[in-house]
Amino acid sequence: MSSCFNPRELSDFARYYGFHYDSLDPAALVKEILIDMERGLAGLSSSLPMIPSYISPISKVPPGKTVLALDAGGTNLRVSLVSFDEQGKAVPGETVKYPMPGTKGAVNANQFFDMIADAVLPVLAKASKIEGIGFTFSYPMDVQPDADGILLAFSKEVDAPDVIGKAVGAGLREALARKGHVYDGSIVLLNDTVATLLSGLATIPADGGELSPYAEPLPFKNAYGFAGGPAIGFILGTGFNTAYPETSIPKIGFESKDSPQIIVCETGNFNLRYRGPLDREFDNGTKFPGTYTLEKTTSGAYLGPLTLHILKQAVKDKVIRFKKSDALLAIPQLETRYLNDFSRVPLAGEGLIGSLFEPDEGDALAAVQYLTSIIMERGALFSASVLAATVEKMQTICEPHCPVRIAVEGTTYMLFKGMYRSLNAWLHTLLVKEKPCPYVIAPVEQASLFGAAVAALSR
Repeated sequence: MSSCFNPRELSDFARYYGFHYDSLDPAALVKEILIDMERGLAGLSSSLPMIPSYISPISKVPPGKTVLALDAGGTNLRVSLVSFDEQGKAVPGETVKYPMPGTKGAVNANQFFDMIADAVLPVLAKASKIEGIGFTFSYPMDVQPDADGILLAFSKEVDAPDVIGKAVGAGLREALARKGHVYDGSIVLLNDTVATLLSGLATIPADGGELSPYAEPLPFKNAYGFAGGPAIGFILGTGFNTAYPETSIPKIGFESKDSPQIIVCETGNFNLRYRGPLDREFDNGTKFPGTYTLEKTTSGAYLGPLTLHILKQAVKDKVIRFKKSDALLAIPQLETRYLNDFSRVPLAGEGLIGSLFEPDEGDALAAVQYLTSIIMERGALFSASVLAATVEKMQTICEPHCPVRIAVEGTTYMLFKGMYRSLNAWLHTLLVKEKPCPYVIAPVEQASLFGAAVAALSR
């Protein structure tokens, strides 16, 4: 019953259905992304909205400052006082976590903001002075020139429909006043991609801090005072997005060579033409077909379900054969974390996928792993192409000792088997093809809080 492991047949299957990475032209894809970026900046029809953040990247954080950082996303609200030491390094104080208002029952607008104010006031009481409030608000919002954000929608976890259409910063300021605390300082709203970029500027050393894994860590020293190269914020987790500093945004009349503004690209929505019939079938079964087509090939929300859809076709085409193949066809959903569990320990014979194979069905097991690797490799190439386009878009000339710093946040990049290694390899190939391009790609910890803290000092 079990099929023989045949890599050529499996690769031909992937090419026939249009999801093999070797059918891509990475250089052409980079150019297509750049064209869409330019169109989005000009306000023309584009799959990349190129959203202004009205926040300038801070190349050097003023030392000795204390700010209030808030992070609202998913089901939790986190609040922390963050100080910056003499080297400008973020030093978090105690972080408190509360349920996100509206996740424990419906609330109106005043109740929503009052609950945030109730979380903020005890933390504010511990500081004699704060220099600003930074608020990472990971829900769709229309950021205003004053860096406030008007909420456009909530995810299904939050039941607070009255808040939609309201300015979040102003709502928090009014709630604090209702509770007797008058705050007239800045409140800066930002999304998680901007926060990741700002966190990278604050935490990745100017020289990139790149060390051999076998070397002893060395303290960062900067005798020359260089601020470092620019930073890119990159999210590869449940979703996919990038942000970078831009000097020219024609659609809002912004031109500034010396003080760029961070742009949120929404690159997960890039209109990807490198899609085969199985990609389109899968897309048609999602909640919003035709949107976020790149994200649906790369991110943690979709890698598992997409891979299951492709594996089912392989079973139907008898490219993969094993005794319990009908059980695989009957699986209604495959979360990416369960696919990753299988990929990391395929010989364990456990989990939703691994438990389907008998001990004598190693060839079928290998075939499943082989197709999963092709899908992952394609996602890594798409991701690397987006980053390469972003580096090229900045048209920056970085000295080798001050590389472009790509700050990454997201479990798909860090935990999905093979992803970070393949993405880094593709990115290196794309960026050094014509000439060396100094860059470093590094995960950042507590990006949402640290980024919010830096944003608080941006105005």
